[in-house]
Formats: sequence, structure tokens, C-alpha cells
Amino acid sequence: MQNAGLLKELIQSLCCLPGVGPKSAQRMAFHLLQRNREGGRQLSRILLQALDNIGYCRDCRTLTETELCEVCANQLRESDVLCVVESAADVWIIDQATSFKGKYFVLHGRLSPLDGIGPDQLGIDVLEQRLASGSIKEIILATNSTIEGQATAHFIGEIAGKFNIRATRIAHGVPMGGELEFIDSGTLVHAFNGRHEF
Repeated sequence: MQNAGLLKELIQSLCCLPGVGPKSAQRMAFHLLQRNREGGRQLSRILLQALDNIGYCRDCRTLTETELCEVCANQLRESDVLCVVESAADVWIIDQATSFKGKYFVLHGRLSPLDGIGPDQLGIDVLEQRLASGSIKEIILATNSTIEGQATAHFIGEIAGKFNIRATRIAHGVPMGGELEFIDSGTLVHAFNGRHEF
């Protein structure tokens, strides 16, 4: 096949996306080349612009095109409540799904000593400076409910305690619409331990 080298390179490049294996990448490449070349050109333009122009917010470390993201620049948001999350995607999800009106701090990961990820890699020192400023009354720990996420939340909660800042953890347990027979035992343990008055 003519230009098979370039086609193969395109397919391999698409595999860098999460959840995209060789077969999915192949389908995407053939679709763009056979049915939607203009869509492919638009994708490449926007992707290049995004890579060149999107960086990290100075305060919360989420993705933004400006020095401060929309959330940090918004004077109407509560600046004394800080939600700590693992990724910029978590900020997006929480802001879309909830009525949270505070601000965020993005760790860009979670503590994982086996992978060489400690407090320094997560910007815990930057978070600690923010907590030490005296402007934060509460932090909401919204890390994932993995072992690493729980350890990260515990570690940050202890730091907040040093500054007499209230640290709360998002609830974990049975999802809305979930049926108990299909829930794993770890989730049920969290649900029972986190129960509250009805």
C-alpha cells in the first residue's frame, strides 16, 4: 500500500489516547482519511492550538488558556472553601454535576510511593502554603476512593489539622440507582461506615 508508513504512523499516534487500542486507532484513522478529511484537519488545528495555548492556572493548577482559570478569577465564588482533586478532569466533572461554589486545588495525581510519587510531585508544599495563609476555612478532599486516593486524602487532612482547618471527605458508597446484590464488599463497607441520620 502506498504511504503505508504514514498510515501506520497515524494509527500508532492515535494509540497515545487513553482507551484507544490498535483496532480503535485503525478505525479512527481510516474514518478520517476516507470519510472526514475536513474533520481531521479541524481536529489537527484545534489540537495544535490547545497544546500551544493551554497551560496551568497559577492558583489552582487546572487547565486554562489564561494565567487564572475562570473559577479562580470569579469573585463570586467562595474563596475560603477549597476542593482538593486529583486531576483537572475532576474539576470539570464536579463543576458540571454539583452546585459547589468554592475553589479548587489540583494535585495532578495521588501519593504512590511504589511509583515514586510523593508530596513533592503533587505540589503539597504549594497547597500547604495556601492553607497556612489563613484564608481557607474548609478543604473538601475529593480524591478517588482507591487506596492511594484515601492515603492522599488522609495525608492532606493531617496537614489541614495543623492549621485548624476543617477537612471533610466526599461520601463514598452505594451509587444512586445501584442494587446491593451488584455492589462490591469494599463499597458496602464504606457505605455502612459513612451512614448518617435519615
